Amino acid sequence: MANVAVIGAQWGDEGKGKIVDWLSERADVVVRFQGGHNAGHTLVIGNQTYKLSLLPSGVVRGKQSIIGNGVVVDPWALLKEIETIKGQGVTVGPDVLKLAENAPLILPLHGQLDRLREERRGTAKIGTTGRGIGPAYEDKVARRAIRVCDLLDPATLGERVDDLLLHHNALLRGLGAPEVDRNQLLAQLNEIAPKVAPFVTSVWQCLDAARRRGDRILFEGAQGSMLDIDHGTYPYVTSSNTVAAQASVGAGVGVGAVSYVLGITKAYTTRVGSGPFPTELTDETGELLGSRGHEFGVVTGRKRRCGWFDAVMVRQAVKVGGIDGIALTKLDVLDGLPELKVCVGYNLDGQRLDHLPAGTAAQARVTPIYKTMEGWSESTRGARSWAQLPATAIKYIRRIEELIEAPVALLSTSPEREDTILVRNPFAD
Repeated sequence: MANVAVIGAQWGDEGKGKIVDWLSERADVVVRFQGGHNAGHTLVIGNQTYKLSLLPSGVVRGKQSIIGNGVVVDPWALLKEIETIKGQGVTVGPDVLKLAENAPLILPLHGQLDRLREERRGTAKIGTTGRGIGPAYEDKVARRAIRVCDLLDPATLGERVDDLLLHHNALLRGLGAPEVDRNQLLAQLNEIAPKVAPFVTSVWQCLDAARRRGDRILFEGAQGSMLDIDHGTYPYVTSSNTVAAQASVGAGVGVGAVSYVLGITKAYTTRVGSGPFPTELTDETGELLGSRGHEFGVVTGRKRRCGWFDAVMVRQAVKVGGIDGIALTKLDVLDGLPELKVCVGYNLDGQRLDHLPAGTAAQARVTPIYKTMEGWSESTRGARSWAQLPATAIKYIRRIEELIEAPVALLSTSPEREDTILVRNPFAD
């Protein structure tokens, strides 16, 4: 049985929520494998809108939903999110949600450090959400993180806290900030431990059992390929690997567990926060794309920067991420534009490049080389078949496929989940 990994092929915010929801109805198990509550997926089901950050999208459909070890988990944010969707009529119990026992925790001190650093950077801000994701991953790599399993072992939790604060309080002193009170933090952890405990399990075993049963597993990524800590526009990236290869490590399954990688990309480009953006539009067209596309971050509400479709960047994401096909979203936002531009290369100091260079300075200097294409006046919103699309819209899609060297597997023409044109079922054997 095919298992699918869904990842962003741009800088995140590509409309993964709708696509993941559409796929989760066809899956048996949905797994989050990286990131934290800095990610956000919006699901529109009927007249109800769900905004999820940590919870896998499968929870709203009662599907087995797993938070893998590759996710950094703020336990207070997790319980708050569970309560929020409970108020919307969705009950999330231990029978539905499983939390990896070896997932690292995000603590209040991580958010404090995250915000302090951003303030100190001044105009050189990276653009983090300030929710502590980066510092939590740092502690994981430095082998001082408090993990979910530590909450369930009160005999050694105090030692783990002491080891953590030896580093963090020295750091806070250096930043001129108040130190963390050891007893207060320990009390907070002991208070939340029994609330989290019912969800905790060895998720790699759950997934192994699911694979042996022949269940369809959907691996749900967060952010986008160009925010990957290794392959993105460093240092303006997130703190985890966002490419599909992380699905294996971040969930505890073998590298052969993923049969198909679906990359999500908008029919144009957006970016939240700081960092290079070669095709960014700061004119009326950019404002029009942002207004029509409702381009505001799910988690922070920050306005997204908008620009033309960057085929060079998406092709790079396809190659690095092992993307088999893409889901092209928000095609309808381009309706009525007389002409469209697609970036087909970069110019760097008089030299043509077919990729985005790794160096920060070079990324900032590249300028896009555009191919101009005819737009369409007809509406594509709500189209559910190729026959309902204008010929010029189809031509635009086909040209994108050629440039990124990957086929369109799904086409989304509105936020409504049924307004989707299926070209290839990613779950097909």
